[in-house]
Amino acid sequence: MASTKDSKLIFAPAGAHPTTTTQADQYTKGRLERSQLHPNPFTQFHTWFTHARTNGHVPQPETVCLSTASLPSGSISSRFVYLKELDARGFVVYSNWGDTSRKAADVRSNPRASLAFWWAEVERQVRVEGRVERLSEKESQAYYDLRARGSRIGAWASEQSKVLPEEEGGREVLERRVRDVEARFEGREEIPVPEFWGGLRLLPEMVEFWQGRESRLHDRFRYSRSDLDTDEWKIERLSP
Repeated sequence: MASTKDSKLIFAPAGAHPTTTTQADQYTKGRLERSQLHPNPFTQFHTWFTHARTNGHVPQPETVCLSTASLPSGSISSRFVYLKELDARGFVVYSNWGDTSRKAADVRSNPRASLAFWWAEVERQVRVEGRVERLSEKESQAYYDLRARGSRIGAWASEQSKVLPEEEGGREVLERRVRDVEARFEGREEIPVPEFWGGLRLLPEMVEFWQGRESRLHDRFRYSRSDLDTDEWKIERLSP
C-alpha cells in the first residue's frame, strides 16, 4: 500500500503481458479507410455492431457508457447501460427516470448525452453525441413487456440512486419493496410500465468510428450534422 500521497497506486499498466513488457499492447487487427464507410452512420454502426456480435466474438456488444452532465454546474456522470434499439432517429436505452435518478436530473437540466462503445476483441470504439428525448409510454411498454418478470418488478421497486441506510436495514429495505410490489401484481402477467421508467433516445449530431492501429496512430472518422432533420452527414478523418 502506498505510504505517501505522491506514491502511484497504478503506473503505466502493461496490458495483456505485464510480465514480459512494460509497454502497452499494440492494435493490429484492422484498419479503416474512407472508402469502407457507408454515407449514413446508422448503417455503418449496424455493420460494425453485427460484426462485433457475430464474427468478432465480442461479449454483449450492446454494453455502452452513457454520460450526462448537469447544468449549471457542468458536473458529469457516467454509467454502463445496454443499447436496446437503433432506429432511423437514434440510439435507445431504457432506465429509471424518476426524481431520485442522477441521470434523470442531468437530462432535465441539460437534454444532451453521449455514448461510448468499446469492443476490445476487434479493437474498435464508437462515440455518439447529441440531444435526447424520452420515448412515449406506448413505446416503453412494448419493450418493458419483453423483460423478465423479476426485472419488471424491480423497476417498480427501486428508487434508483436513493440511499439505503444500513441502520434501517440496508438492502433489506429494497427487498421489502420488492416483496410489496410482487404482492401488488400477484397473479398478473401484464404489468404496466412505471411512469418514471422508460426509453431515452439519443438523436446524434456526431458519431465517431475508431479503429485501433499500431503505435497509437489510430484511424478515426467523424460523421457530423448541424440539423437533426437532415440525412446529410459530413464525414471527416481525424488525427489520432
